[in-house]
Amino acid sequence: MHVLALAFMLSQDPVVVDLWPGKVPGETEEPGADKIENGWKVTYVGRPTASVYKPAKPNGTAIVVAPGGGYRMLAYQHEGTDVAAWLSSIGVTTVLLKYRVPRRPGDDDAMLPLKDAQRAISLTRAKAAEWGVDPARIGLLGFSAGGHLTAHAATNGDQRAYEAVDEADKASCRPDFAVMIYPGGVLDKQDPTKLASRIRVSKDTPPSFLAVSTDDKGSAAGTLRIYQALREAGVAAELHVFETGGHGYGMRKGDKPFNAWPLRCEEWMRARGLLKN
Repeated sequence: MHVLALAFMLSQDPVVVDLWPGKVPGETEEPGADKIENGWKVTYVGRPTASVYKPAKPNGTAIVVAPGGGYRMLAYQHEGTDVAAWLSSIGVTTVLLKYRVPRRPGDDDAMLPLKDAQRAISLTRAKAAEWGVDPARIGLLGFSAGGHLTAHAATNGDQRAYEAVDEADKASCRPDFAVMIYPGGVLDKQDPTKLASRIRVSKDTPPSFLAVSTDDKGSAAGTLRIYQALREAGVAAELHVFETGGHGYGMRKGDKPFNAWPLRCEEWMRARGLLKN
C-alpha cells in the first residue's frame, strides 16, 4: 500500500490509554516521560500505554501489536503505526502497545514486558463492547523482540505474571490467535535445539501465523522450532519462510517476496473467519 494511503488510513488520532491504573507493577522508581529518537525509535517507556486505532469499517477483530527492538527500544513506525494502518485497511482494530523498554536490570526473562502484554490483552477484552470488538477475536502480533513477547504471552495465558489490579483483570489474558514475525530469543541459551523454558507450547496455545527469512541468522532457527512445537502439540499453525529478507523489515515496502507477508497473513486471517463482520 502506498505511503499516502497508509497515512489516510490513520487520519484519525488514536485513543491512548494507560495500561495500569496506578503504580506500574515491577517498577522500583517513578516512571519518567517517554524518550523518542528520529521520530520513530522509542528508547524509553516508563508508563506503558495502548493506542487504540479504530478502522472506518470495523469487522470485530482486534490485534494487540508489539513492535520489536531487542527489548532495548521500540521500532514504533515500521513495526507499529504502519502496522496499524494496514490492519485498519482490512477492518481490524489495532491496540498498539508501548511496553516497557529498555529491559530493566535483573529482568532477564522479560517478565515486565510480559506483564504489559498480558494486561493489554485483558484490557482489550474487558473493553470489547466500548471499543467495538469481539472478545473472542483478540489476537497478538509481534516482531523480533515483540515476536518473542507474543510467543511468551501466547504460551502463558494460563499464568498471569502479576496480581490482578482491577476488574479488567478478570478477563482472560490469553490471545485468541498469535502472529509472530521473525521472533527472536525463543531458543534455550544452553541448548539451542530446544525452546526457552518460558515458551511453553501446548495444545492450549492459540492458532499461530509465523514468518521469517532463511537468511535471518537470529530468528530463522527459533521460528522453525516454534512451528515444530506447535505442530507436535496439534495447534493450527501456518509458517512462511522466505529465501531472503534478513531481519527487521516490518512493513517496509518493496517488491520482494518477503514484503508480501502482510498479504499472506491477511489470507490466513480471512480463512480463519477473523475478517468477517
